Amino acid sequence: MQLVLIRHGQSEWNKENRFTGWTDVDLSETGKLEAIEAGKLLKENKFDFDICYTSYLKRAIHTLDIVLDQMNRCWLPVNKCWELNEKHYGALQGLNKEETAKKYGDEQVLIWRRSFDSLPPLLLEDDQRDPATQEMYRNVDKSKLPLGESLKLTIDRVIPFFETEIKPQIAGGKRVLIVAHGNSLRALMKYLENISNQEIVNLNIPTGIPLVLNLNDNFQVIEKHYLGDATKLQAKIDLTKNARTK
Repeated sequence: MQLVLIRHGQSEWNKENRFTGWTDVDLSETGKLEAIEAGKLLKENKFDFDICYTSYLKRAIHTLDIVLDQMNRCWLPVNKCWELNEKHYGALQGLNKEETAKKYGDEQVLIWRRSFDSLPPLLLEDDQRDPATQEMYRNVDKSKLPLGESLKLTIDRVIPFFETEIKPQIAGGKRVLIVAHGNSLRALMKYLENISNQEIVNLNIPTGIPLVLNLNDNFQVIEKHYLGDATKLQAKIDLTKNARTK
């Protein structure tokens, strides 16, 4: 069995070094180019899919749109699922990461960004950033919508959705593509590779590069590889790692 994952291309707020979370910002020009390259790589390597999944956030949706366009597969069914959204960064959303570090200290910001179970400062209810007030979540049970999340809480919403909705598709022989976010994909990799709570925070997934997972019957990864040039890939992994440790 096989599963392909793509982290969305660079967003405008990635470029501006701002906490993004559930804020619905679009791709930067670099992000659009990354998505084009991802689609070309999948086509060149003769990948095809039966069903696709993405989040409610347009940086992931537009990445998937571009990928499918490059593959001449715009007609494929796409499921948009809030459960695949990025980790919710609470009241940090919109803040510049360097300025936040100056205000709260590097150590505190690193805890918010990289720890497994520490929550960011939570939004107040009815804040304009509260998903319960936003039209895009009008059909979601309000009690399930967070005001901020740790990686642990992100995992707690991603994995049940995967087990209920996506896993049966793969088990039934469907070829599945998921385009999502750094932390929602980190949640999936923790599940599929049985990565410890301590180690998962160090997993870095670069933007816009297809990650191919070969799975056994127990849905454990037996082989994985990124598509594309190895030198470019390593440079992007290093860039992602450095961005997470600043």
